[in-house]
Amino acid sequence: MFNKISVQTTTKDDYFITIGENLLDELNHFLLAHYSTEKIIVIIDQQVHLFHNDRIDQSLQDNFAKVLTYVVPSGEASKSLDQYCSIVDFVLNAGVERNTAILAIGGGVVGDLAGYVAATVLRGIPLIQVPTTLLAMVDSSIGGKTGINHSKGKNLIGSFYQPKAVYADVSFLKTLPKKEWVNGLSEIIKYGMIETPELLDELGELVKQDDFDNPGKWVSVIQKSAAIKVNLVQRDVKEGGVRAYLNFGHTYAHVIERLGDYDSFSHGEAVFAGMFGAVKASNLLGAEINDDKLKPFKPYYSFNLSSIADRFDEFIPLMLRDKKVKDSNIRLVLLNAMADPYVKMIDNENLIHESWKYILDHFN
Repeated sequence: MFNKISVQTTTKDDYFITIGENLLDELNHFLLAHYSTEKIIVIIDQQVHLFHNDRIDQSLQDNFAKVLTYVVPSGEASKSLDQYCSIVDFVLNAGVERNTAILAIGGGVVGDLAGYVAATVLRGIPLIQVPTTLLAMVDSSIGGKTGINHSKGKNLIGSFYQPKAVYADVSFLKTLPKKEWVNGLSEIIKYGMIETPELLDELGELVKQDDFDNPGKWVSVIQKSAAIKVNLVQRDVKEGGVRAYLNFGHTYAHVIERLGDYDSFSHGEAVFAGMFGAVKASNLLGAEINDDKLKPFKPYYSFNLSSIADRFDEFIPLMLRDKKVKDSNIRLVLLNAMADPYVKMIDNENLIHESWKYILDHFN
């Protein structure tokens, strides 16, 4: 059994997200119906390759004359110019044509990296996202954001490039480390904060039951989360309006990730901390948001921010480097109330300082 969500964008790059268990046959049917069977390019995360490559390779070998696989080292460091250039060389040396498909199999790093390759080689070749982490299934594989990091900041080089399809096969989650499950929780919590508070209750029950070994039970939460992102993305493909709500907590998170050299803190950890800052800033501007909606999930996060607390003077300068800054003002996604987000340009440094202190108080 599987579920489909239609993504109908304003740029007419429409596609389906398929969510379910053991979807490789479905994936192959789609590939055979739409793309050349001469060759297929697989760009896959190192850990996913270790655990799942036999079944992936066998499935594709039955249908394609050549299966050309590039293994991406796991971790945020791979979202680099060096890896991008290396994959472009691999793809071009393979002799791809415009109907040669790229499969991006992995988490957000592989999806963003392979997506940018697909967007730029031959000015665009077909991309199919096969997310293998909870975070990628509910967030990064949807919406067409692709890109790589730069020493100046995260995701500063990239493009909007929609996939031709997304296959969220929860069977991949069976080998997902607990830390990566927790990494994905943050984006689901975000959806609960900005749009569907009831989702927090459903998620709370799942984590309370410690159902990290039973991916099938997560299909409902994944589908609801993906549907929330789809709703925003198809109304605002290039983030000129409501899609910005998806950045709730992220402006703070990008600073945390940068100060941790994209290694000390996962994206999900940074976003979870960032949401506390966004709640505090919202309340300083007149809202009455109770962070008790966030606190029940805190025991699942084992990080603290003591290693960056003494770099307080760098927080605002780094926020001002964020690609969403406008007219030298920091742009934050805040809440009037639960499920009532808005975007605010902030020029009040005291408010930013107070919100950062609130984050550090909770994670030190």
